[in-house]
Amino acid sequence: MAGKYVASPVAIEQGQYVAYAALTTMAIVPIYFGSRASLKKWKNIKDKSATKAGDKSKSIEQDDVKSESLSIDDAITFPIFGSLGLVSLHLAYKHWDKTYINYASTAYFVLVGILALAQVGVNTISPIIKMLGLHIEPYHITLSRKARDVYSAKFSVLHLSMMIVSIMLSGYYAATKDWIASNIFAVAIALNGIQLLSLDSFKTGMTLIVGFCLYEVGWAKYGADILVSVAKNVDAPLKVVFPWLIFGLPAGQTFRFAKFGLGDIVVPGLFAALCLRFDQHVAGSKNPALGSSTRFAKPYFIACLVAYLLGLGCSFYLERTTQISLPSILYVGPACILSVFMTGSVRGQMENVFSYVSEEGLEARAKRLARIKLHSKRRVEPVRAPKVRLPAAIKEETFVPRGQTNDED
Repeated sequence: MAGKYVASPVAIEQGQYVAYAALTTMAIVPIYFGSRASLKKWKNIKDKSATKAGDKSKSIEQDDVKSESLSIDDAITFPIFGSLGLVSLHLAYKHWDKTYINYASTAYFVLVGILALAQVGVNTISPIIKMLGLHIEPYHITLSRKARDVYSAKFSVLHLSMMIVSIMLSGYYAATKDWIASNIFAVAIALNGIQLLSLDSFKTGMTLIVGFCLYEVGWAKYGADILVSVAKNVDAPLKVVFPWLIFGLPAGQTFRFAKFGLGDIVVPGLFAALCLRFDQHVAGSKNPALGSSTRFAKPYFIACLVAYLLGLGCSFYLERTTQISLPSILYVGPACILSVFMTGSVRGQMENVFSYVSEEGLEARAKRLARIKLHSKRRVEPVRAPKVRLPAAIKEETFVPRGQTNDED
């Protein structure tokens, strides 16, 4: 049996640089491309003809993917639900067999990874097919009930091909737990999370980042045992990993991995995507014919990406020099928020920054108000007893209580 390999200081230092570079790449790629994928076609509300033309060409151009808008209420409750989930997992691993829990979690995340990876593949290959001048005819499926559409979906041969590739890769991951396959699924899940979730305002984004920082600090200080227990037992692609020493490691030696959680990617990624949509809003206000073009100035998005990289670099540097590992969100989160304040102050747009509400946020608020109005209309009023008028003949009769007799009898 081979003894434990001890690498030279030079090899260890080089391995650390390679690991940090790999983790940075796997973090910035889903943030950048997920933010780009979250952009919707710019709609000029004042120009009705452009809206109609866009509706007619909807079947020709690629449809915008619907996203779920997060409000400030969602951002406030995130640490609460996150803590409940963490405690629930800890109790489940403590009282039940972790083998069956990992089977269930693997099955769930494999299913999520299949859908996420298939969507990433479609988003990657579709522009190439369009650039080559090829056209793939889509198929439409519509489920209706009583002349009302309940569900509709559109897919093509490309979707089916990517789904088959994703299923094959998921089978390989479930059987081997290979770290490369795990990274592929983790990056795909992060990218889809940034694309399918959207913050409705900068207030919501800042609240989410601050809440996530408090969540990480609170659990690291007061619930470190629970965090370590869940982290050791959970076997799912919820992080990106890379070996500390990948070059020069003898055969048969076990890798030691540097890890980076998806929360440190998705939460700042949602904020970066919000910055990009704000850049589009500013550009669209000046150029109503912007449409689907992405050729506009992106000062807030670029500043947020640079701040994220600087915060990540600070996190890695302090971890390497002090040997103390702190959550990276404590560095990248405040850096992203500070980038918006600095950019807005320099450009004189701070009022516009804090008054901005995304299109998805406006739609969500309108639906919420409509539900409140509908609920108020359906509210049941107190039931009042109807007034009964007795006929005159009944009023003139004399009613004798039981147990008494009439004098005339």
